[in-house]
Amino acid sequence: MNDKQIVATDQAPAPAYVFSQGIRIGNMLQISGQGPKDPESNEYIGADDVKAQTTRTLENVRAIVEAGGASMEDVLMLRVYLTKREDFALMNEAYAEFVEKYVPSKKFPSRTTVFVGLPDDPMLVEIDAVAVVA
Repeated sequence: MNDKQIVATDQAPAPAYVFSQGIRIGNMLQISGQGPKDPESNEYIGADDVKAQTTRTLENVRAIVEAGGASMEDVLMLRVYLTKREDFALMNEAYAEFVEKYVPSKKFPSRTTVFVGLPDDPMLVEIDAVAVVA
C-alpha cells in the first residue's frame, strides 16, 4: 500500500506549476525547490540581494519541512541552485546563519551547490531538501 502524502502549508508560497510543496512517504520527506517568494504576497523579494533571497528561500523550505512533521535537525540534504557564481560567498553567509540558528546540534545537513538558469528572472537562488522524520 502506498502511503504517499502531500505536504502543504500556507507558510510557504503555493507551487506555481504542477507539483507539490512536499511529499512524505513513511518517514521520508522530499521538499520541492523553493524560491525567494514571500508566502503572503506571493511576490519575489530581495531583487539583486542574494543574502535576502537565500534567507527567504530557506524559511520557505523550513515551513514545508515543519508541515511534514520534521525540523531542520531532520534534514539530510539541502541542494542550492544559484544563477551566478559570484553570489556564492554571500549565499554561503546567509546559509550559515540560517543553519546555525535552526540546527543547534551542529549536525548540519549535507549540501550541494549548482550554478544554473532558474525559471523566473528575479530568482537568484532555489533550494530543495530531503529529510527523515524522526
